[in-house]
Amino acid sequence: MTLNLDRTQQENMNASRSFPTGFLFGAATAAYQIEGAAFEDGRTASIWDAFARVPGAVINADNGDVACDHYHRYRDDVALMKELGLDTYRFSTSWSRVRPDGGPLNPQGVDFYERLVDELLGAGIIPWLTLYHWDLPQAIEERGGWTLRETADRFTEYALDMHDALGDRVHHWTTLNEPWCSSFLSYTAGIHAPGRFDIGDGMLAAHHLLLGHGQTVAALRERDESLSLGITLNLTVAEPADPADAADVDAARRIDGQFNRWFLDPIFRAAYPGDIVADIEKVDAAAVERWRNAVRPGDEAIIAQPLDALGVNYYHGEFVGGRPDPHPPTPGDAPTDRKTGSPWPAGHDIYWHERGLPRTSMHWEVQPAGLTQLLERVWTEYAQPVGTILYVTENGAAYDDELVEVEGEKTVPDAERTEFLRVHLGAILDAQEAGVDVRGYFYWSLLDNFEWAWGYEKRFGIVHVDYHTQERTLKDSAKEYRRVIADRAIDVPAAADAARTAVPR
Repeated sequence: MTLNLDRTQQENMNASRSFPTGFLFGAATAAYQIEGAAFEDGRTASIWDAFARVPGAVINADNGDVACDHYHRYRDDVALMKELGLDTYRFSTSWSRVRPDGGPLNPQGVDFYERLVDELLGAGIIPWLTLYHWDLPQAIEERGGWTLRETADRFTEYALDMHDALGDRVHHWTTLNEPWCSSFLSYTAGIHAPGRFDIGDGMLAAHHLLLGHGQTVAALRERDESLSLGITLNLTVAEPADPADAADVDAARRIDGQFNRWFLDPIFRAAYPGDIVADIEKVDAAAVERWRNAVRPGDEAIIAQPLDALGVNYYHGEFVGGRPDPHPPTPGDAPTDRKTGSPWPAGHDIYWHERGLPRTSMHWEVQPAGLTQLLERVWTEYAQPVGTILYVTENGAAYDDELVEVEGEKTVPDAERTEFLRVHLGAILDAQEAGVDVRGYFYWSLLDNFEWAWGYEKRFGIVHVDYHTQERTLKDSAKEYRRVIADRAIDVPAAADAARTAVPR
């Protein structure tokens, strides 16, 4: 990413902007993407183990059987975290490891997470546990998965098992990671596991995921009021290509409604967005009827449990219109052989437009100003009125990294990722200066890993992983992050402003 700095910005390059006392610097991973040991010590198949074996579903037929072998190498990985100076580490637990096939508790699976948490605490790193990062036991999916209400109950049981094991050592609990992905991307678009293609299934999955979230927050709160409880949502800033064009404005409204408000509104306002329900009903009235029948009286109140923390995952914005762009951007979905659909039930006549921003190797825009805008909006409209704290729980970029040797030492000169990290940290400081209470940042990801339908084609890590030898190598971005954490400051105070000036308006 190349930024054009004016003279004043260049003169400020050697200044610094500091983060407030107590701000947490972390990194994030997910169980299926790094653990490996897919069928060891009692673990059975998750929906991702099954989906990765569907012909054409994942590039190169890759799977997570070995991944980063974190299950056997977690001590070394925690030592890497300590070397980087991380304050906290966000990881997920594998439902299929803890309760194989959704059945009785597996002591060996629980023991792994107990050892991991103890290792983190011994290194002075705060464990930040996510209960669900998309790896539903395949046996539960075969009974109906998230389209069934009983899966929400099974999820709460699993969550309480994890609290039994780790509640004395883990303070921060996140119920779900990105329920949009595990509902509409997975049950409607067929892009992610379990790979279904049904609008109604996506709506049911979203509701039962949120119901499981609400039930779990209530149950954990009853056990221990001192816990910090929350959920993580992937959110975006949807902008019309032409703010004066009604079709473009409506396209942005529908993307915002289906991606952001479908989850924010029930969590914070105990109600689904009525405009989006009406939009979907025009497309598939039967799907909406199924969903209405599934939403029982009192469900929305259960979903809207008071939260201590909201995790915001931000990668890029959406620049959309009601008519096609003559030169549209390259889509960011994995070019798999298996046919996929749209995750937008009311996505008719919505088209993505190019606006000239830098892009990652995922073809995602680099728009740090969008993170500031998003945090301000979520804080003002949702979190602040009810006293919920914000954390940026995922933010990162994939680039085409090259492992090189310099003076006998291996390294990855990833200048674009390093700059991505700087400008997004600057965007958080901008949000804080605007009054947003955002208290931490987790880079995605600590390690290169299994990137879902992309397999091992894309690398997001600040630590390079050689998948043949499992050797870990710090990239330049990791070294820069280590320096930022040590100084509790970024050295390029104008970076976020420079990025804003790069956005065509």
